[in-house]
Amino acid sequence: MITLISGEPASHNILGIGPGFVPEILDRSQIDEIVTVTTQEAMDMARRLAREEGLLVGISSGANAAACLKVASREEYKGKMIVTMFSSGAERYLNTELFAQVREECVNVNMTF
Repeated sequence: MITLISGEPASHNILGIGPGFVPEILDRSQIDEIVTVTTQEAMDMARRLAREEGLLVGISSGANAAACLKVASREEYKGKMIVTMFSSGAERYLNTELFAQVREECVNVNMTF
């Protein structure tokens, strides 16, 4: 199954995903469905992966994981393996909103970040 993360044309802050729409030249016969993930869901998942799994991934990887959990929660996928690839690391997002809370915590304990 191939799932595309996207939705209607709109702006978003999921760096690396694209402009938030499905291009006309895309061969849709190769895609089973489109799963919409918000910027907030993507960032929350990236933070969760860092906190709970020790995986420092970027925002688009957070979107991948969030989409996978949406698909995996469906009854027809119960007990099945869902696979994704994390194509972005967190190092390029250290100065973005993704890590704003971590930066604040470091400043509050007099650490440099």
